[in-house]
Amino acid sequence: MAKVAFLGLGVMGGPMAGHLAKAGHEVTVYNRTTAKAEAWAAAHGGAFAETPREAAEGAAFVMACVGNDDDLRAVCTGENGAFAGMGQGTIFVDHTTVSAAVTRELSEAASAGGIAFVDAPVSGGQAGAENGQLVIMCGGEAGAYGAAEPVMAAYAKLCKRMGESGAGQLTKMVNQICIAGLLQGLSEGLHFAEKAGLDGRAVIDVIQGGAAGSWQMVNRHETMLDDVFDHGFAVDWMRKDLGICLATGDDLGASLPVTALIDQFYKDVQKMGGGRWDTSSLVKRLRAAG
Repeated sequence: MAKVAFLGLGVMGGPMAGHLAKAGHEVTVYNRTTAKAEAWAAAHGGAFAETPREAAEGAAFVMACVGNDDDLRAVCTGENGAFAGMGQGTIFVDHTTVSAAVTRELSEAASAGGIAFVDAPVSGGQAGAENGQLVIMCGGEAGAYGAAEPVMAAYAKLCKRMGESGAGQLTKMVNQICIAGLLQGLSEGLHFAEKAGLDGRAVIDVIQGGAAGSWQMVNRHETMLDDVFDHGFAVDWMRKDLGICLATGDDLGASLPVTALIDQFYKDVQKMGGGRWDTSSLVKRLRAAG
């Protein structure tokens, strides 16, 4: 068992930190809203700190799951950042979905202080975090990944090193590109079925076992048909992720025309007041169009 700090207690981070405590690790948490960290500590028997630096002091592993590039920089760097509290040979594991550029920037900053940095974005959503069934795609030095993998096992069903620093984030971008396309296709299929007077559930029962089947189809078609979009990953966060994908695609010379189009469809959903709806709400945009 290890001494671990966890930074960020949102819908993903809170359950992930809870699994670490349940597994027997000694966990200290930090959250921008201290009351949330205090409540987590009371519920799980761990400790809380008022700054990332305080949380990281004495920890062998520091995990983070925050919002975006700027949030990650804020918890890592500066006088009260986690790096300032971490010792030589410790390991920082970032579960945030951020740009590969900020990952490499922070990896270099960590390395200058003798700290290993593993980028480890996750897939599986809130349910995956709560059930300890996340897929984790990692980048970084092989030895650091090997040391961190048994700790991440507390909330992972699959964990894999994809390459050097930034490879985990690039793999997560592939994940988000694929999800966006799947959800738009599923939305159009269900919308078509409704217009054709078909029973949407009966249609899915037939096609989900064939070549059209996907996790999104199995797990989202019911709520999509019921016009309920309060489950899973929010549109605001998907647009953040797709923005990273599109910018990186430009840098790499990768053509992403469908991703760019679906990003604009999500922008339409935001204009409908759906920024906090889950990503399957693309179908709601189609229904609104008539």
